[in-house]
Amino acid sequence: MDTAIILSAGKGSKMWPYAQIRPKSLISISNKPILIHQIELLKGAGFKHILVAVNQHEQAYRYALRNVEDVEIIQVGETEGNAQSLFLCLKKIECQRFLVMYGDIWLEKPDFDRFLKASKGSSALLLKHQETSRNYIGCNLHPDGTIKEIIGHSRSETSHHFLAFTLEQDIIPFLTKVSPIFPSVEVGMMPPDEVFLEAALVDWMDKGKKLEGLVCNLPAFDLDKPWHILQANYQNNEDICAQIKENVLNEGAEIDPSAMIDGFVRLGRNSKIGKNVIIEGNVWVGDHTEIKAGAILKGNNVIGDHCEIGYYCYIEAGSTIGHRCKVLHAAELSGVIFDGVYLYHYMEIAGIVGENTDIGAGTVCGSLRFDDSLSDQKVKSRREKVEGQDFANACYIGDYARTGVNAILLPGVKTGARSIVGPGVILSEDLGDGKIILLKQNTVIKDWGPEKYGW
Repeated sequence: MDTAIILSAGKGSKMWPYAQIRPKSLISISNKPILIHQIELLKGAGFKHILVAVNQHEQAYRYALRNVEDVEIIQVGETEGNAQSLFLCLKKIECQRFLVMYGDIWLEKPDFDRFLKASKGSSALLLKHQETSRNYIGCNLHPDGTIKEIIGHSRSETSHHFLAFTLEQDIIPFLTKVSPIFPSVEVGMMPPDEVFLEAALVDWMDKGKKLEGLVCNLPAFDLDKPWHILQANYQNNEDICAQIKENVLNEGAEIDPSAMIDGFVRLGRNSKIGKNVIIEGNVWVGDHTEIKAGAILKGNNVIGDHCEIGYYCYIEAGSTIGHRCKVLHAAELSGVIFDGVYLYHYMEIAGIVGENTDIGAGTVCGSLRFDDSLSDQKVKSRREKVEGQDFANACYIGDYARTGVNAILLPGVKTGARSIVGPGVILSEDLGDGKIILLKQNTVIKDWGPEKYGW
């Protein structure tokens, strides 16, 4: 088996506001796009022919893969669902057996290699549900490890959902005749008009076929919603930084003797740790980045290339800083900032900040509510319960956005791509794409002078 198909043609609407300017599979985890990570896994396992099924953002894929060989982008257009996308890709190739992977999953290499080694026929790589089973097309397993049943968004608790498959030619007829409404749902559940690969597998299994299941042992992520980006970054940063067993200084890198480092650092080419920096734990730093002037890093941080970090800023444990970012002058960050983000002048950011976003002086993202409870997150107009203050109460700021001086974002709010939260605004509800919210101020002007003081 040397052919793999990555299904990446979905709209990613649940990931708002981060799938507006890019597809979900090009969102970065620890500064590496999901798709690039998947391709590296596939090539490392010996796959020679990799197809990526796309629809929107085709040029973004071509740009991201411009230096990657042996990957073919297949424009499938506006299909009726991923079953049809897969079928259109299979028309381009001839192979008896192939791997299918969803474009929004993050796997560890040991699990992926174990799956390929264990798979002899048709099989599925499974992840235990991260959230309620109502959020997934899920499955349950027989004691022998085969898939017992597949149910769409079950209220009665399926246990796992699908990340990848090894399939054979006998699935193809089922892809062409898949039900337009998911065939296996509980009464009262309302499936959309969409043809799913799992629906084809329901029909295929009804004909007596067996699908083996293998469950991930290591942390894996199905990145569907904004807080999944935070979860994956925290876990992956911990894994990356745990691999640093001693200081690693690449060409031109240096550490000032006054820096206090309780752990180890990996510095890329020409990167520097300057005077009075405090690092507690391990930190991975890219090329041409300078950390200086009393910056405080709590560890398990991954920092990109061409960044400037300093002047008594504070970086919370597990946070990720993208490429070409500035975090300066008493800025506090807990979470993830994408490429080209500027944070400085007394601010507190908790959550995610999208690409090329300029955060105004004194902007504050609140993460602790007065009632100490967790905020509901709104996804496609549906309120969802999210576990953990770091995720439920985080703020999610879109790409190419801005905030004005002293803007306040209350726990759990989101702002869309190319949006602006104006000076002094207290944002308590999500702000859509391409919107600006401004504060209307009532003022009073009166005469004033020495006579007010008895002169």
